[in-house]
Amino acid sequence: MESQPEPFFRRQGEAFMPQPICAGPWDPKSLHGRVIAGLLGGIIEARFRDAAFQFTRLTVDLWRLPQFVPLTVETRLVREGGRIKVVDAECFADGVSMGRAIGLLLRRGTPPAGEIWSPPDWDFPKPDTFDPPPPPEARDWTPMWETRGRGNAFGTVGRKQVWVRELRPLFDHEPLTPFQRVALAADLTSPLANSGSSGLGYINTDITLYLHRDPVGEWIGFESLAHHADAGVATGECTLYDEHGAIGRSSVAALAQRRTPTP
Repeated sequence: MESQPEPFFRRQGEAFMPQPICAGPWDPKSLHGRVIAGLLGGIIEARFRDAAFQFTRLTVDLWRLPQFVPLTVETRLVREGGRIKVVDAECFADGVSMGRAIGLLLRRGTPPAGEIWSPPDWDFPKPDTFDPPPPPEARDWTPMWETRGRGNAFGTVGRKQVWVRELRPLFDHEPLTPFQRVALAADLTSPLANSGSSGLGYINTDITLYLHRDPVGEWIGFESLAHHADAGVATGECTLYDEHGAIGRSSVAALAQRRTPTP
């Protein structure tokens, strides 16, 4: 029987224990920002899920990256109306706040009449038209996710386009929900929008994900829209897709950052 991929978190009662795969790019002793965004978004979805509502916005503020200790998440329903829900969530490590999220859920309904302009459909080739990457056993590192596209999208100059697929569950061996899939991936907006000829020199401090619908299927497409920076402060934005079309946008704010030297 094929072994199950390692999850990002294992449940320990009311806490969530990050697994080794959660290590981030800046310091191997701390977690990747993407797993904190996924954790906060996943908990909001799990505790306030409602089929009549679209999880439309997730804003994550990351002021610390926790180390490999059990994490807890506290949530609070800020507003519950007939057409809107607003939820706060905060992540703690050893009682210290690491970051927070605000989730906005809007009731689905009948769209208004008339025509409204939208950008043209994405013409980037589908993921199955690109060669798959080498299998994990052929690499000297364990991938968090799979990418397909033209060349290396994470360190080039110009508009970047890439498909991303999550390879592992968020919690234990529970299947990823469509929202968990995109909440985990949204952090890639920063390396796509904010990297260039010298690689990535910015660490993102927040993520704002907007969705007008949930993704269908395993693949999330990213197309960088904007990068602007001055005095070590940057903003970046990507449009997000699935294989059927646009699903929303993701934006980040970032600070110039140096990597922790490897011992």
